[in-house]
Amino acid sequence: MAFIRKYLLAGLLFWLPVWVTFLIIRFLVQTLDVTLDLLPAKYHPDQLLGIHIPGLGLIFTIIILFLTGIIVTNVLGGYLLRLWDGVIKKIPLIRSIYMGVKKTVDTVLSPKGQAFRKVLLVEYPREGLWSLAFQTGTGCKEVSDKMGGTDLVTIFIPTTPNPTSGFLMMLPKEKVRELDMSVEDALKMIISLGVVKPKEK
Repeated sequence: MAFIRKYLLAGLLFWLPVWVTFLIIRFLVQTLDVTLDLLPAKYHPDQLLGIHIPGLGLIFTIIILFLTGIIVTNVLGGYLLRLWDGVIKKIPLIRSIYMGVKKTVDTVLSPKGQAFRKVLLVEYPREGLWSLAFQTGTGCKEVSDKMGGTDLVTIFIPTTPNPTSGFLMMLPKEKVRELDMSVEDALKMIISLGVVKPKEK
């Protein structure tokens, strides 16, 4: 039985990552293929070619993102973008959602931003237990003032194995310990339940 178990486990260790990767890629391709519905029916690739080719939606999405990037980074595009933001800001409910998402995306994806650039170690859920966290910004001034001017940092503690959910917290700066670990290595460790560890330098 030990002989059979050894080779079954070896096979599982090979195929499980391959299968999970395939499922994720297939999900992304199928999701992005929906963008082809933006095209008029007569120009849809399925109609023109007579067959369905998976992945065309991904290519179409990349082209749209690239062309949009060219447009919004020039002078005219910048003006149109400000005009668009001005219109959105006048619509009550949509304004709150759009501007919140826009600010979050700008903060996280901006090359100059500090969000998710630092991996931290914090005592959570209680003293003596340590969790990995990401610094998402500096603390809110109002909260800092209420705490007697304490220098705060805003952190996100992800759950495992799904790091897209977690807890937002504000802690005094002296309560967090900054690590040299990269964000990528920290995510690998969280997703793998601690099995995959960063390489020692």
